[in-house]
Amino acid sequence: MTAPHGRGIADGLPGRAGGFPGPRPGAFSVSDGGGDPGVFRILHVSTGNVCRSPITERLTRHALAHRLGGPCGIVVESAGTWGHEGAPMEAHAATVLTDLGADPGGFTGRELLDEHVIRADLVLTATRDHRAQVISMGHSAGLRTFTLKEFTRLVRAIDPATLPDPAPDGAVVDRARALVRAAAALRGWLLAPSAEADEVHDPYGAPITFFRSIGEEIQQALDPMLTALTGVPAPRP
Repeated sequence: MTAPHGRGIADGLPGRAGGFPGPRPGAFSVSDGGGDPGVFRILHVSTGNVCRSPITERLTRHALAHRLGGPCGIVVESAGTWGHEGAPMEAHAATVLTDLGADPGGFTGRELLDEHVIRADLVLTATRDHRAQVISMGHSAGLRTFTLKEFTRLVRAIDPATLPDPAPDGAVVDRARALVRAAAALRGWLLAPSAEADEVHDPYGAPITFFRSIGEEIQQALDPMLTALTGVPAPRP
């Protein structure tokens, strides 16, 4: 079932933002970088910003905290193309995050606004439709907007030795920018094996078992991306 302008009803009900809220508090969420070259912003996008993108946002924050030990200039946020502004995270999504060791607390949904896209250095969407909607907003977003699985697929083909060393202070931001440029350069050469390969399906309204499968799918997609970005592999259990 589809809503107007190609937007899906799943992931929550529509809401309209009256203004541009600042970043949510929490790990890797700092004050507005305002184009600061020392800040790299990752924006996760889904439909309602109550299921997929909150899971991806909080898993990204959790993984960065474990790999890097604290804030290092990377800001992780999320929003929805039909976001339910101010809504809490869907209960099953919060349960999945807790099960995976991440913190679901303090989350509120946001409508995707131009300002979010303008400020983002990397936009990762749940589906190709979300990607198209972000790119259609303009702001030269095409070269920095990917579906999550698309970005991971491209990153796997990049030689880490060609990226800046992340060890010096602030160098993770330089490495992240280089990774996005390298992925964008590969996009036309490394195609998806199928139309569905780059999609993360919407679990809204599904039982907790499906939410868990989506959470694991997102976590698996994030792992190689974050290893490439930070230069630090995931800690062993």
